[in-house]
Amino acid sequence: MSSLLVHDISTLLTMDTAQGVGGLGERTDAALVVEDGRVAWIGDTASAPSCDVRHSAAGMVVMPGLVDCHTHLAWAGSRADEFRARLNGENYTDILKRGGGILSTVRATREASAPDLTDLVEARLRAALGRGVTTLEVKSGYGLSAEHELKQLRAAKAAAARVGVRIFTTFLGAHTVPAEFRADRPAYVDDVINNQLPAVLNDADFIDAYVDDGAFTVAEGRRILSAGASLGLGVRVHAEQVTKTGAARMAASLGALSADHLERIDAEDAAALAAAGTVAVLLPGAMLYLGDAPPPVPLLRSAGVKIAVATDTNPGSSPFPDLWAAATLAVLTMGLTVEEALLGITANAATALGRPDLGRIQVGCPADILLVRPPAGEPPGAGQLVQHFGAPSLALTLIGGASF
Repeated sequence: MSSLLVHDISTLLTMDTAQGVGGLGERTDAALVVEDGRVAWIGDTASAPSCDVRHSAAGMVVMPGLVDCHTHLAWAGSRADEFRARLNGENYTDILKRGGGILSTVRATREASAPDLTDLVEARLRAALGRGVTTLEVKSGYGLSAEHELKQLRAAKAAAARVGVRIFTTFLGAHTVPAEFRADRPAYVDDVINNQLPAVLNDADFIDAYVDDGAFTVAEGRRILSAGASLGLGVRVHAEQVTKTGAARMAASLGALSADHLERIDAEDAAALAAAGTVAVLLPGAMLYLGDAPPPVPLLRSAGVKIAVATDTNPGSSPFPDLWAAATLAVLTMGLTVEEALLGITANAATALGRPDLGRIQVGCPADILLVRPPAGEPPGAGQLVQHFGAPSLALTLIGGASF
């Protein structure tokens, strides 16, 4: 069994908030050992054991691989015309109601062949990996039928197998009501529960619902999410983005792993999320593109809600694939601290996926690790990772101990 020693680490960010200093488990002049795909030892360079392979991280930050816990990567088609319409004053909900928005992507995704869709997802995953994202969640929701929702989920899994990243898949049949069911919403809710959910069950880790104006009601969302939960899927919810609906408290009542967006929450919502242990996933890309006000981060912080940050990469409301830039925007536009932003794209994002062993560097955890070069002229520290917009230079990326 081969072993890898990463030594002379200038700044090690373990994201183990109970260890180190500064809230990120920070250590200096550190070393770590990887064996059999997992972290086997962490300590000082002077005390490091001998290993088969050695890699110096002098002058670098070593940290966990990034976790993008909310994406919609499995789509075909373009929404550039919609982008222009929004620039000219048309709002997102009106575009959706007239058959654009999500529905235009549904048409294009249904028309795409499974191999073509897989190729598109592969390209997006490779770009994410190049930025140091080692784990992603990928949603369906652009098929809106059993056949096409399954096609999306399988395309995501096939693409991830080619690239080597970790992915989790989410069934989002409750993204919007497709054109063929517009005259009979209850029939579509029944279709999601009785036809789509059984078809995708073996290819999904989670179930999600978009509960908002122009999408699904709290009652409809609860029915759909409860059906998925009863079959063993983890619950995630698009909540309180455009209008306040009560979706956040509904998510908490279902024990959801995450409630995402949350621009319209109040103090009672935050308290409910905290009591349920539901992670708040903030999506600054969508907030920016839709011109929304930021979510009330002080309410989440004071209630003790864990905060994650994700890209929400999609072709319409967040064509925004850079998780590092999302962290920077979360600081600049939402008021997160540097520590909150970095935990938000690592440890807390992994918790939102039900995998607290990811997004951290701890003995026994999978060795998903980045060796990050600081920007030219900057010392290797946490602040520089967020201050500078976009992905930094990576010297090495490990996923399960394998280099990429």
